[in-house]
Amino acid sequence: MLSPITGKQLKNYMVCKDHLVSKTNFALLIDEETELLVTNPQPDPMEIGKYYESEDYNSHSAEAKSFFDKVYEFVKTINLKNKYSIIVESSKQQTRNNEQATTILDIGCGAGDFLNFCKTKGWSVSGVEPSEKAREISESKLGIKINSDLSLNHFADSSFDVVTMWHVLEHRYDIMETMSELKRIVKPGGLIVIALPNYKSYDAKYYKKFWAAYDVPRHLFHFSRKTIEIIFKKNELELSKIHPMYFDSFYVSLISEKNMTGKMNPLRAIFIGLLSNMKALFSKEASSLIYVSKIN
Repeated sequence: MLSPITGKQLKNYMVCKDHLVSKTNFALLIDEETELLVTNPQPDPMEIGKYYESEDYNSHSAEAKSFFDKVYEFVKTINLKNKYSIIVESSKQQTRNNEQATTILDIGCGAGDFLNFCKTKGWSVSGVEPSEKAREISESKLGIKINSDLSLNHFADSSFDVVTMWHVLEHRYDIMETMSELKRIVKPGGLIVIALPNYKSYDAKYYKKFWAAYDVPRHLFHFSRKTIEIIFKKNELELSKIHPMYFDSFYVSLISEKNMTGKMNPLRAIFIGLLSNMKALFSKEASSLIYVSKIN
């Protein structure tokens, strides 16, 4: 198997289990030059949908049920504010002072929570979501039509001020083509914002093959800071800023504990999450990272 970035032969790195749906093993292969990890085998695009068929898959959940779900929703609300603040800070745009609303496209918008938050700030919002269930929830919430086509070639050049992908790039088969398309559809002076798990974080190293953010085979690729820096450079994109997502270490550690022991073990998960965040203050290797690029 060849690297989609360098075209070089990949080497064995680790074997992980799909704990969520199939309970089968998948290999992680590494491009040593770029640190990109590739899930092998990757399910056929026509078959990948069955690996998302689980009630435990939170991405498209419309409502919180258990106490854990309620905590997840509370943290998600904080994250929505943080995401919005990062974009405003990076773009230096306060939409209330602009005559024209900022246009934003969220790729993989799920149930539309982030777009809905942006809409309350007066932004003009658009979304892409392949899941029919999530798309229906999002459309009901936002009152707009959500596109199902992930190819992005139906969007005109320089269509949006901001394009976001919150934990989505790792699900895409065409990572290099995707980056090229993102650059094409963002206006000069606009932003590309991408959030990804970071397998160089302490919690990833601690849980190893049980680390929940490997999430094979739904996550087709796995990235480090170096990987993203190389991908951005190859697409002539400037990496303006990298932001940590500190809450992710706790959530990922909870699921990793369940993968490893059969139970969430919240006290140990919180300890590992906290330790990961403390180490990230010095190493900059948080459990998840937000990468921001400003288009020239």
